[in-house]
Amino acid sequence: MSGKLFMTLLITFFAHQQKIAPAPPDHSSWTQLLAKYVDPQGQVNYQGLKIDQANLDAYLQLLASNPVQEEWSRAEKLAYWINTYNAYTIKLILNHYPVKSIMDIEGGKAWDKVWIKLGNKSYSLNQIENEIIRPQFNEPRIHFAVNCAAKSCPPLLNEAWMPGTLESQLEQRTKAFINNSAYNTIKPASVQVSKLFEWYQQDFGNTITYLNKFSTTTIKSNASVTYREYDWALNGR
Repeated sequence: MSGKLFMTLLITFFAHQQKIAPAPPDHSSWTQLLAKYVDPQGQVNYQGLKIDQANLDAYLQLLASNPVQEEWSRAEKLAYWINTYNAYTIKLILNHYPVKSIMDIEGGKAWDKVWIKLGNKSYSLNQIENEIIRPQFNEPRIHFAVNCAAKSCPPLLNEAWMPGTLESQLEQRTKAFINNSAYNTIKPASVQVSKLFEWYQQDFGNTITYLNKFSTTTIKSNASVTYREYDWALNGR
């Protein structure tokens, strides 16, 4: 065997051994759907989406065919999981539409149903949030990104979460939610805030300290903290 042939075979061998990871999916079709059916306040036009469900299904298939790869960047992975959670939550609502609340689905345990197949694995919404996003990324701001289809949930962003703008999106949505009086009442000596801060206190740490990172009103360290009741009515029509 000539040296040239040997080198060619060696290069071919190593090329086959080194598997190139697929690139992250293009989320632009998700942005198009969100821009069309979700208003700036996060209200979802489920009636319209129901008619246009084929385009949503095409995006879900794109996600399913392109599961997260180890080689992706942190931002690429987190954007994928947030978009996946939100898109499949909308799909869940449409599967049962018309419905008044996500709590009317699966006996109030819609998040526990394992039905989201990505690659060769299947997940529930709870698994995506509590077994992947929260422990792997250690990012409290995701609670203002994932959407549970309820009125008290932080509004659904009407564009896809994108790796290149993920940091600015997270920062903007967190500030917007915390300073929105529809969800939180913040005064120097007292705050009445979303139940999210009670449910996920492990992620946020000291509530007042966390709020003061984003609040336009400075809260005293000894301020009283109470929590609003959560409205599980559907976040749209």
